[in-house]
Parts: sequence; structure tokens; C-alpha cells
Amino acid sequence: MLLVLLPWLSYAYFLLLCLFRRGILLSKRENLSSMYSLTLSGTFYTLEQLAAFSQQTDETCEKITLQIAFAGRSNVGKSSLINALAGRKNLAKVSSTPGKTASINFYRVDSKQEGFQSFYLVDLPGYGYAQRSKTEREKWSYLIGAYLKSTEQLHALAVLLDCRLEPQQSDLELISYARTIRLPLLPLLTKADKCTRNEQAKRQSQWKKILYGQKPILTAAGGSAAQRLGIDELWQAMVEISQ
Repeated sequence: MLLVLLPWLSYAYFLLLCLFRRGILLSKRENLSSMYSLTLSGTFYTLEQLAAFSQQTDETCEKITLQIAFAGRSNVGKSSLINALAGRKNLAKVSSTPGKTASINFYRVDSKQEGFQSFYLVDLPGYGYAQRSKTEREKWSYLIGAYLKSTEQLHALAVLLDCRLEPQQSDLELISYARTIRLPLLPLLTKADKCTRNEQAKRQSQWKKILYGQKPILTAAGGSAAQRLGIDELWQAMVEISQ
């Protein structure tokens, strides 16, 4: 009888072991995601407003200087990715109309970890939306370019690239400009959950060549753990840059 049951007992043990390990991994993921918080600190439309904000101090009278900017084409999923990082649905407004966001939004990143240096995640307006007027596109382009070039506190630019699309000219131009001003890049492939594994690998390979060997992080901003692809990896990358 024991010999008959032995294979089933072994299989049951294997399943329990897998579930236990999965629980540990999920716990680690949840703990990592919950270690940081995002709070909207300000919304700005002009360089003058940005300059005034950079002079202000927080409640402890200590300046938070370091910034990491997020930039990408309209409808690349920037707001959804910020919400995924925050673990909230409505921190960054997700619009059904591409190109609607025309402001620079500062999100303060905090953590309860001892010695953690708070920093700003800066959400730049989406670019490349043809249905906006030429005047509006030029205004946003100037605002983004001036911010990237003149902000000494900016330590990296996270450039968001749609995993479903071939490399776009507007993305290539932004990357080229960032290189010109020697701004470190943090490339992110968004909406990777909408691509097959082969498509993901192909797109990573394409951008890796363009970025001289720097491999973009695959990300997705869905609600389930499986759809939150790359969120922990992105947090780790930002913390490494900021601390």
C-alpha cells in the first residue's frame, strides 16, 4: 500500500514546496513595492514655475534636489506606469485622449528605510502626437528640452518606448538629444504584456543595439502580479540612481 501511495505523496510534497517558494517570492515582490511611496508635489506649465519650485524647501527645511524624469510619446503608457509604481489607480491621470497632458508633474518619492534620500520622479508631457497644433507641439518640445538641458538636479532620463512598435523617429531624436547633453538614460519598454516573448526579445535586441549595449527593462502596468512586469526592477534601478 505504501509503495502505491509513495508517488502521490512525492507529488504532493513537490506541489507544496512550489507553493511555498511562490509565496516567498510574492512576499518579496509585495514588500519591495510597498517600500516606496509617491506623492504629487506640484504641477507646472512654465520654466518660471519650475525655477520657483526648485528653490522651495520641504517641511523639514531640507532641499530635495535629485530628479529622475520620465519621457515618452503620447499614449506610451507613462501615467499607467507611474500608477503601477505607486500601487494606486488614480495618482497620475490616465487620459483616453493622447497628447492631453501639457504639464510637468513632480512626484515625491519617499521611503521609511533608514538613510533613504527622497527624490523627485518628474513626469514630462508626452510628445509626437500629430493631432495637436504645431504651436502646442513646439511649446511642449521647448519646455521639455529646456528642462532637460537646464536642470542640474536631473540625474537620469527614463525614456519610455512602446514595445509593440518599431523604433520611432521621435524617440530616436530624444535619445540623441539626451546623449548630446550627456544625460544618463534609463530605457523602458512599455506594454510588454501585449507582446509575445519573441516580440519582446526582438524589441529588446533592437533597442540594445541603438543604445550601445544598454538593454531596456520590459514593463507592464496591469493590475495582477503577472501583469506588473518589471515594476520591481524599475524601482531597483531608480533607487540605485538616486541613492
